[in-house]
Amino acid sequence: MRLRIPFAMTTLAAGLLSVAHANANSVDLTMYYPVSVGGALTDVVDNLVAEFESEHPDINVAAIYAGNYDDTRVRAMSAIEAGDTPQLSVLFSIDLYELIEQNAIVAFDDLVETDEEREWLDSFYPGLMENGQLDGKTYGIPFQRSTIVLFWNKDVFEAAGLDPETPPENWQEMADMAATVRETSNGEQWGVMVPSTGYPYWMFQAFAFQNGHRLMSEDGTEVYFDDPAAVEALEYWVSLATEHNAMPDGTIEWGTLRQNFLEQSTAMMWHTTGNLTAVRSDATFDFGVAMLPMKTQRGSPTGGGDLYIFEDTTEEEQRAAMTFIRWMTDPERAAAWSIETGYMGVSPAAYETDALQDYVEEFPPAAVARDQLEHGTAELSTYQGGRIRRALDNAVQAALTGQMTPREALNQAQQEADSVLRRYAR
Repeated sequence: MRLRIPFAMTTLAAGLLSVAHANANSVDLTMYYPVSVGGALTDVVDNLVAEFESEHPDINVAAIYAGNYDDTRVRAMSAIEAGDTPQLSVLFSIDLYELIEQNAIVAFDDLVETDEEREWLDSFYPGLMENGQLDGKTYGIPFQRSTIVLFWNKDVFEAAGLDPETPPENWQEMADMAATVRETSNGEQWGVMVPSTGYPYWMFQAFAFQNGHRLMSEDGTEVYFDDPAAVEALEYWVSLATEHNAMPDGTIEWGTLRQNFLEQSTAMMWHTTGNLTAVRSDATFDFGVAMLPMKTQRGSPTGGGDLYIFEDTTEEEQRAAMTFIRWMTDPERAAAWSIETGYMGVSPAAYETDALQDYVEEFPPAAVARDQLEHGTAELSTYQGGRIRRALDNAVQAALTGQMTPREALNQAQQEADSVLRRYAR
């Protein structure tokens, strides 16, 4: 906390009384925050917290950096079970069902008190709100949000005889362009890499959606992994290595893929827009960013984290947490966050700020993830989400490593998911 003692208070007693009074009326907030999300964000968050505290000297915010999204959820839930509940956290937007099932979070609808607060709650992109809402109530506020985008190396395209300004529009073009890069580089460079560790379900969901298929029901009680369109999507992903020789065999690491792209080991990569600023900072070559290629339609699932307020906290703490969250998602601040990190501005108003308009004009790739929202879908989210995603992750990796055919792998994942979700059927 940063206190400013008025200059008029010249006596030590007055100063001590002032500090004691301020401490007695301040609210302490603990926020768990995921840091393993594609860049060093701790300095950015620390600076935001410091700025907030300077403007709100009656609210103290302690940011605890807790690992990746899964680590952060586990630590937050463990703290709740231990009776040391944090007031708020950035967690996966897809953690909604688990958090609700455990009565861990409060609905923002139950906290808003004014028309201004209601207007704020309605100000975000609808596509980013899908994962944070259930039964007409909002539980998660979008903050660290993304879509998957295609990064391509323009220099490599030109060297391969491809138009450096034209990324692939569809699956066939991506396979052909990627194969051309592999061939013209005499096997020195791969054409495309799609990560299959970390969040393989997320990448697969994009392929499936581009093939016109949604993987889950809106109420989180059913999944449709073994649909023919899903099988075809996984077959295409596998074919990039086995038929087109355009992508490495086996799994591709999420955590090192950005470096592979920067080192020009691959001409194209699928990755979160959250890597945009880091790639721009470190790339020694000209690159582009585009929406993902399509089969029957364009599309990417949204991704990333929402801000949640926990249930087992005082009314005063919840009000202070909401003050902080409103401050963090203010359009000007959301614009600055997007510029600093590459994540999306979470509201139309953020893109209407002078700062983000100027940035997009200077650096058009900054608008790609926003524009792709028009073709977006909610990220895979169900009850028992961790178990469901694990079943799908295992299926994707089994197919990519040749242990099972795509159909066999997805049939097995469907059976596992059905057995888990049976008790949630409505």
